[in-house]
Parts: sequence; structure tokens; C-alpha cells
Amino acid sequence: MFHSPFPDVEIPALSVYDYLFGDLSAEDAARVALIDSATGAETTYGALKAQIDAFAGALAARGVGADTVVGLLCPNVPAFATVFHGALRLGAAVTTFNSLSTAGEIQKQIEDAGATWLVTVSPLLPQAAQAAAACGIADDHLIVLDGADGHPDLRSLLGEQLTPPAVHIDPAEHVAALPYSSGTTGIPKGVMLSHRNLVANVEQSRVNIDLRSSDRVLAVLPFFHIYGMTVLLNLALRQRASLVTMPRFDLVEFLKNIQEYSCTYLYIAPPIAVALAKHPVVDEYDISTVHTVFSGAAPLDGDTAEAAGRRIHARFMQGYGLTETSPVTHAMPHTRDDIPVSSVGVPLPNTLCKLVDPTTGEEITAFGEDGQTQPGELWIKGPQVMMGYLNRPDATADTIDADGYLHTGDVAVCNEGGWYTVVDRVKELIKYHGYQVPPAELEALLLSHPKIADAAVIGVSDEAGQEVPKAFVVPAPGADLTAEDVMAFVAERVAPYKKVRRVEFVEAIPKSSSGKILRKDLRARQAVTN
Repeated sequence: MFHSPFPDVEIPALSVYDYLFGDLSAEDAARVALIDSATGAETTYGALKAQIDAFAGALAARGVGADTVVGLLCPNVPAFATVFHGALRLGAAVTTFNSLSTAGEIQKQIEDAGATWLVTVSPLLPQAAQAAAACGIADDHLIVLDGADGHPDLRSLLGEQLTPPAVHIDPAEHVAALPYSSGTTGIPKGVMLSHRNLVANVEQSRVNIDLRSSDRVLAVLPFFHIYGMTVLLNLALRQRASLVTMPRFDLVEFLKNIQEYSCTYLYIAPPIAVALAKHPVVDEYDISTVHTVFSGAAPLDGDTAEAAGRRIHARFMQGYGLTETSPVTHAMPHTRDDIPVSSVGVPLPNTLCKLVDPTTGEEITAFGEDGQTQPGELWIKGPQVMMGYLNRPDATADTIDADGYLHTGDVAVCNEGGWYTVVDRVKELIKYHGYQVPPAELEALLLSHPKIADAAVIGVSDEAGQEVPKAFVVPAPGADLTAEDVMAFVAERVAPYKKVRRVEFVEAIPKSSSGKILRKDLRARQAVTN
């Protein structure tokens, strides 16, 4: 068992709303909380709290309460914070959707989560309305924040100026957020994160991550993803920093916003680090205000991080976590310069770790002559570990053991200096630009094609070194099928980040005697091909 090098911190027994806004001072209320990069409009902390209360009051008047699930399909705009925290203010649970989701994907999540309200913006209304109608959500329960005929909008709801009721919940037992994750395998499942989970992870992260009220954070990573929800949105709000919201990533707009709004702190995923290290357009903008770049959502190699850091004269840091851990379990502490940037850092306070041999099940505790342990599956225990998967006690039991350790499915090593490096993955999940792509979902879709007899999907590296989905396809006898046909078929039915980007036709898919796909054989085949 490996402990955090930091002493435990006290986790306040508060709801997310009370934790973030309950002690808002007059000085902090005057600070700028949110800046809309599209318009430059600023929202102070005092105004944000008032909007959250007014939105909560309007929802409460319409019957939303502690047993309600609200769906939120929204890009990074200031209103996201109002809706998310307004619903949590009432004790409602919020299930967030990827903005790229298709109507079919939205419908599945609404039905699985039991959402009875859906909040979106007009550009996403076509797929939102189709999904809502299929789920029986009436137009008056489909809020379009920027307005659409026949639907409530944010301006009118806030204009009612209704006071929300007092709400009493148990922060440790009441679900606050319900993001969806594929876990170690399979199709997406609702991850039940309590108010305590979210509060704990912000309080823990404050120790490792040196974000201050004087910082301006460029919020380009999506708030609907747990990384953006906790580390961008909630941590920044707790620290009284300013968030500059970007609805989508565009490198030029990203650089323009840093320059225009003098951003100091960036949270990114590895593809942005690659651009900062290599893209020539970076030199056209003054981004010298940036002092720290924090990467997460997928592994970032040390060479790229160091190259990007040298180029923009900023410190690069890295962290690790999962949706199931709210998400942060490890982060590079700002107080230490001896930890290589290829590492994900040290465990957060209140976090226990185990490394377990995936083959033998034995715990790994010894350090070798090179100063690090043998690789082992990383197990995590702490107050940030989820309550479980929604309506999936079987999947929960497969992920969290009787001692409370969550089995991550990731393989890591620990250095004698206390820092960890993630080196491999036991699980089959593909991470495309930080988004989770479950092979099982794509395989099921491919098998629905009349000209495909069998299929399997694995992650492979593209020219930029990023993981992309590759399909191995067995054509039906006599079928006339091209790789382009296969990719187009998938692209029409899934969100863009789930698209198959490589196809190889094979005579058979290797499988075990129990029928499981032998992905290791496919990876070996891929290695030989390369």
C-alpha cells in the first residue's frame, strides 16, 4: 500500500453549492468568475450565485427536486455553470452529455439515467429535441438556454426571480453528478458521484494543483467531461479564479483567447500539447502570460511536454484520474521540481494506492535496482471514489472490491521518490483525444452491417502518436466492401470522436474458447504490420 506524501485534509460535510458559494465574501463576490470568450461578457461571483439561485427557484416551482435527474447537453458557455450548479442547489442530479452525441446516443443516456428534464442550446436542439421526444420529455421540460419557440429559455427563467427552497441532503449519499463512463470494458454506464465525492476531489486537488484567485484559466476542455467539471469548473470556482469559456477547440482561437484575455493557467489534453510544441502558428501570438499548463485525460509523453514547455516558457504538469474517481487521484505537486513531466505525479491527500500483478493478483511493494517497482494494475481508495454504477451492482462489484479499492485497469509503476508513471492499460478502452471509445460499442455497430460477418476494434497509434480506433473486419461471403464503406457506415451512426479511422480486412477474428476476442493477438498482428 502506498500513501500520499501529503497529510489528509478535512473533507467538509457540505453540498457542492454550499462548499463553493456558502462562504462567498463581499470581496470575492466582486471578482470575475466567468468570461465569455465569444462576447467578452463578464459574470462576477456575486452575479453567478444570484443566477444559480434564480435558476434553482424556477426549476423548483416546476417540480424539480432532490429526486429529479436533469440532463445537460451544452458546450462551454457561462450558462453551463448556472444550470449545473442551479440543479445541484436543489439536490437534483445532473447527467451531462457529450456535445457531439447523436440523437440516438442522447436518447439512450436519458433513458438509462432516468432524466425527466433536458437543458441545451439552440445549435444542439435538433438532436436534443429528437431524443427528448423519443423519451417522452415534453417541450416545457426541454429548456433551450438561448431561446427557441415553444421552449423555456434561461432569460425568462431567471427573470422570475424565485427563491429556491432550503434543501437538506446527506452529501455522502446523495448523487450530484451522473456522467457516463465505459469503465474498464463494455458500454457506457452512469457513474454515481455524490456531493461528497465532488467536494472531496476539489479539496484534495487544492493541495497538489497551485491555482490561485489571481489566475485566469482558459476553459477549453469540456465541462461535460469529469476533468472539465471538477478541475476546470469547480476547482476554479473554489479558488475564486476567472474562467474564460471556449465552446469548442480551435488552435487559432485558443491562442487568440490566451493573448486577448491574458490567460495564465491552461488545462489541456495531450493533442493540444503536441500543437503547442510543433505548430508554427503558435509563434504568431503572445502567450507569455501563461505560467502553467496542466495535462490530463490521456497519457502525455515527456518529450512532447518538455518541448512545449521550452517553447512557451511555461511549466508543464500532468495528472491522472478516472470518471469513477471524480476524477483526480494523482497530480504533480507544484512544490517539487524533481518529478519528471512524464509522470502523473503523486497521490492526492486522503488517497491510498496499490499496485497489483495482473497475472498473479499479488501486491507489488518492492523497488528494484532502478528505483521503481515492477508494473502493476493501479488500485485506488479514497473519498473521491464513486458510489457505484447506476443500476449496475454487478459492474460496481467488478470495479470496487470489498476493501473499497477501485481497480483502474491501468498499469503503473511507482518510483522511490513517490511518483507514479502510467505505462500500459489492462482495460480495452480506447482513448481518442481524451474521449472514451468503448470497442464493444463499435463492434456491435459493425456487426449490424449486412456485409460484415465479424469484427473487432482496438486502439492503434496514428502518425501523431495518438490512439485511434481500428476495425478488423471479416466481410460476409461474396460481399463487395471497402474500408471507406466501413468507415462511412460507422461515421453516420456515432459521435465524431467514436469514428473508426483504420480498417483492415481479415479472414477471422481471433477468439478464446469462451468466445472473447483476443485483442492481444490483434495488437501483435498490428505490431508486425507496422
